[in-house]
Amino acid sequence: MGLFIVTGGAGFIGSNIVRALNDGGTSDIVVVDDLIHTDRRANLADCRIADLLDRREFLDQVERGAFGATIEAVLHQGACTDTMERDERVMMEHNVRSSEVLLNWVVPAGIPFVYASSAAVYGGSTAFAEEERNERPLNVYGHSKLLVDRLVRRALLEATATVVGLRYFNVYGPGEAHKGRMASVVFQLYRQLRETGTVRLFVGTGGYADGEQRRDFVYVEDVVRANLFFARGPVRKGVVNCGTGRSRTFNDVAHALIAAHGSGTIQYTALPDGLESRYQSFTEADLAGLRRLGYEASWLDVEEGVRRYYGALNGAEPARGAGS
Repeated sequence: MGLFIVTGGAGFIGSNIVRALNDGGTSDIVVVDDLIHTDRRANLADCRIADLLDRREFLDQVERGAFGATIEAVLHQGACTDTMERDERVMMEHNVRSSEVLLNWVVPAGIPFVYASSAAVYGGSTAFAEEERNERPLNVYGHSKLLVDRLVRRALLEATATVVGLRYFNVYGPGEAHKGRMASVVFQLYRQLRETGTVRLFVGTGGYADGEQRRDFVYVEDVVRANLFFARGPVRKGVVNCGTGRSRTFNDVAHALIAAHGSGTIQYTALPDGLESRYQSFTEADLAGLRRLGYEASWLDVEEGVRRYYGALNGAEPARGAGS
């Protein structure tokens, strides 16, 4: 057995992948992350790993051909995920350049490669199949992810091992608290409920009533399961959606949180100035591509996912640390 490499491994989804590998008996894991972000370290406090490398050091070793270990798979979760970031240089360095270096390494070496893409590539679209006509990012983050997807699609032609991109929809779950404003809406609403007893949702947009806007909310355990399925299985290649395939309303999320909490109310507020033109009122993963690659697992619904998450945040179930 070789090493598993998890980039962004001290972050939200990455640390959950590391923990799942540990739960399966694997500790030969190299975690790669930006080590200047010490707030993420708590996510690895109870994890067993072989090494922890800074992103720059790791990429330098890869480019110099100095990373000579036998690799079982690379699970590339590392990225700048701030959708409000407007500096394209930051996104190009962290998201595109890093991914390109890894692709230029894993494809010729025949190393299985599973990486995090994003539903942000669909941006201004109302259809969510993995087709060029639907790929209309509205921000620099979504554009950077689409650039990586295009690099991958070209690389698929010569890849002999698994290369799979997973376009994450609205992922939530333990380990995201450090993300601040970029944490999931589920976490944001949980904090509101705990602090004020009230959940604040937006008034209606895009023809939807108050709080009835719909998103594809996917629990992090399901995302981890999909990553490991592709990392460990036979050769599969493609860029596909990773979501439940069933949109749910923000009201559904609020009611699930209130049920877990035992009490609470909902208040509807106007969107901030300038947001409405960029606001997605509906997202829902088209799972046809994922199914074609052989992934048939079921997904937790909002009620069960929120119940588990609430329990983890309040110590009733194992928490996942404080940090993607």
